[in-house]
Amino acid sequence: MTNLRWLRWIITRYYRQQGFRVRICSIKLGNCAIDGEVIGGGQRIALEIKTPKDDVTRGIGQLTEALVFGYDKATLVTTLSNAKRINCKVFREMNFSLLGVDSKGNVVDICKNVSR
Repeated sequence: MTNLRWLRWIITRYYRQQGFRVRICSIKLGNCAIDGEVIGGGQRIALEIKTPKDDVTRGIGQLTEALVFGYDKATLVTTLSNAKRINCKVFREMNFSLLGVDSKGNVVDICKNVSR
């Protein structure tokens, strides 16, 4: 079973190693709340972190609302096994990122190398 706290820790470490500032807390945006944000390089990235039991469709809706509220990019984070089952078409069309975290804490960008 994947722990939400562990996913938050891994994704915070991933972005901080790249030189970004990470804020993991509930950020209210209109009718929803995102799990966190990444700031750096002149951009703001909305983060939504989902465990395998969470509703991914709801997460996509939350990320879409984050873009409306001024975020430059949006990223959905989940386990690697869960991320591999998600169709990347929506993520490519909306220019979202889909990050999968494996059991060793490695972060993989799932939709980066998938062709249209």
